[in-house]
Amino acid sequence: MRNPVLTGFNPDPSIVRVGDDYYLATSTFEWFPGVAIYHSKDLANWRLHAYPLDRTSLLDLRGNPSSGGIWAPALSHHEGTFYLLYTDMKSFKRASKDMANYLITATDIRGPWSEPIYLHGRGFDPFLFHDDDGRKWVANMRWDPRADKPNFGGIELQEFSVAEGGMVGPVHLLTKGSSLGVTEGPQLVRRDGWYYLLLAEGGTGYNHAASLARSRELLGPYEFAPRTPFMTTIAHPEHPLQKAGHGALVETQRGDWYMPHICARPLAGRRLSPLGREIAIQRVEWTDDGWLQLAGGGILPELEIEGPGLAWHPWPEEPATDHFDAARLSIHLQTLRIPADESWLSLTERPGWLRLRGQESIYSWNRQSMVARRLQHWRAEVETCLEFEPKSMYQSAGLACFCDEMDHFYLRVTRDEEWGKHVRVTYSVAGRCVEPEGAVIRAEGWERIYLKAVFDADSLRFYASPSGGDWQAVGPALDAGQLSDDFEGKLGFTGTMLGLCAQDLEGTRLAADFDYMTYIGHDE
Repeated sequence: MRNPVLTGFNPDPSIVRVGDDYYLATSTFEWFPGVAIYHSKDLANWRLHAYPLDRTSLLDLRGNPSSGGIWAPALSHHEGTFYLLYTDMKSFKRASKDMANYLITATDIRGPWSEPIYLHGRGFDPFLFHDDDGRKWVANMRWDPRADKPNFGGIELQEFSVAEGGMVGPVHLLTKGSSLGVTEGPQLVRRDGWYYLLLAEGGTGYNHAASLARSRELLGPYEFAPRTPFMTTIAHPEHPLQKAGHGALVETQRGDWYMPHICARPLAGRRLSPLGREIAIQRVEWTDDGWLQLAGGGILPELEIEGPGLAWHPWPEEPATDHFDAARLSIHLQTLRIPADESWLSLTERPGWLRLRGQESIYSWNRQSMVARRLQHWRAEVETCLEFEPKSMYQSAGLACFCDEMDHFYLRVTRDEEWGKHVRVTYSVAGRCVEPEGAVIRAEGWERIYLKAVFDADSLRFYASPSGGDWQAVGPALDAGQLSDDFEGKLGFTGTMLGLCAQDLEGTRLAADFDYMTYIGHDE
């Protein structure tokens, strides 16, 4: 097995095995529907399987900040029922954080999922532990807003009552964490008379790490392993899998143990990762004295690991081009904060085309008309064709390479008094709009406009054509490193999304029709 097994923006893994099937949930932040669930039979080959949070009663993201929304879901299964816990982060770049933690259930991983049960807003990364005595407990990191206290206040535990449909009893502080600090991402596992607490520590950046504590009693006291952390790249900036931490444990049918975890692959010579945080999997072993270690005993995540010996199960290859022939969006496409509905998106008004009606600007946290998929390769091309007749500079449509409203690149079709109908590159760096010199092409008389973006590591170039051939470069090569979630110290958690979008500040909801979207990724 070669890492990462899930490429592109897919952080915060939570994994469960049900029989011969493995399901892995990841964070989706401000993208709708929420929580991506992947399916595998062999831990190596994964396919996107479901998005549980597919209606606004489960997830309302309007007004959520970028990198807010869904943080660290926790997926579990017990006695025929799937349980999903998730945090909806409403604000986080202030002294306090505003968050809501919810629990939903389903008997089928594809749903339907129940209406949400509100748990609390004391912290994030909730995890549901099903103890052997039938009781259920919610563990989460504790957020302490007090000025004289560390904000990461440790890991707490409270009982959840199925009968009462909510939290009951006292709140217990299990641990304040190790000396690494920033303790979060708890997972409880019971084995051989011990309660094991798997933790993410050090922060989700380049000091990220995985650590383990244990206790004979659920409520503690917990002691940390002699080797803490047992996985990290803190002291190895040259390692290809950086930011390694926030793991989850699963036992195979054969009794072997594996740990999917966060990682990131920085650009060569730069500590920037425009692909975002991805998922790698490590084989782990229990030592004779009952602690956990990476197979082989090292602390660095491996690029290649021994597989679980299960039957190899690849999935059918996804077509490179989405022709928009279906009546619903592909599972690989998400919308920005708001669900797809006929007020702004249609696949049936003009069969074979995706029609987007322009709404707010590309900087909006509310009603953007954007449909996007993940960038998953260092070298990739994305192409589309649209028909669009803007009447003013307030109407635009095109192809966006999008980290968030602060940092993105946009190849757009618009109109103004100087250029008439034209194709132009604009981009935002730390919220400041830039129009590169010479990055504009007149497009009067172009009935169809073909647009293309080409990634080559940290280089991004845009092209346009009236025919799909004889591509014309639109502007210079741009720095794709700007799409990293930590560009120039930014506090972000997502990765690059490739979006089709439309804006209409005239208020007429002018339609932009997209004929197809092609994504071709090139392996290293």
